[in-house]
Amino acid sequence: MLDAHLDNDQVVIVEYDPRWPVAYTEEKIAVCAALTGMLTDIQHIGSTAIPGLRAKPVIDLLVIVPRFEAIPAYAQRLEPLGYTHSYQPMEPVRIFFRKGQPRTHHLHIVEDGSYECRRLLLFRNYLLQHPETAFEYEALKRELAERFAEDRPRYTESKTDFIQGVIALADAENNAGAGQPAHTPRRDGVETGG
Repeated sequence: MLDAHLDNDQVVIVEYDPRWPVAYTEEKIAVCAALTGMLTDIQHIGSTAIPGLRAKPVIDLLVIVPRFEAIPAYAQRLEPLGYTHSYQPMEPVRIFFRKGQPRTHHLHIVEDGSYECRRLLLFRNYLLQHPETAFEYEALKRELAERFAEDRPRYTESKTDFIQGVIALADAENNAGAGQPAHTPRRDGVETGG
């Protein structure tokens, strides 16, 4: 289901699979058990969390913790599930693990209340609430997957402007009623999933 379409780090966008939410739920249960006492919530993020959206068949889990522990504390508990830590440039605000060869799951650890947590949820929620934007995102991903099938970093980087634009719209929409200024979106090419 998840790994039949990927060859190592090749970027392949596939039809939406209604089994993705089930795969997320199964993995959530395993991760919750592994990280007992270390987390406050787990959310399904990335394109596989958007019903009907074509995506890379990789399940993205957002693990929300009260505060970061040392990476080995997470690795010790997640490695038996098949996760390996993968250093990413965003490590000061998000700790990243991946599972599978080819990849089947991405696990993003963020601190509760952090802007990183908020922006990842803003992006997912905006796509859920605005199907037209979700399908614009799908079209962009399909085009980029054709151009950068063998270059995952370029694929990810090329989505950045679109993702940051959506986060800015979501932030403004959420803050419109509260009278708060919107946050400045990040521009670091960090993948949000899908």
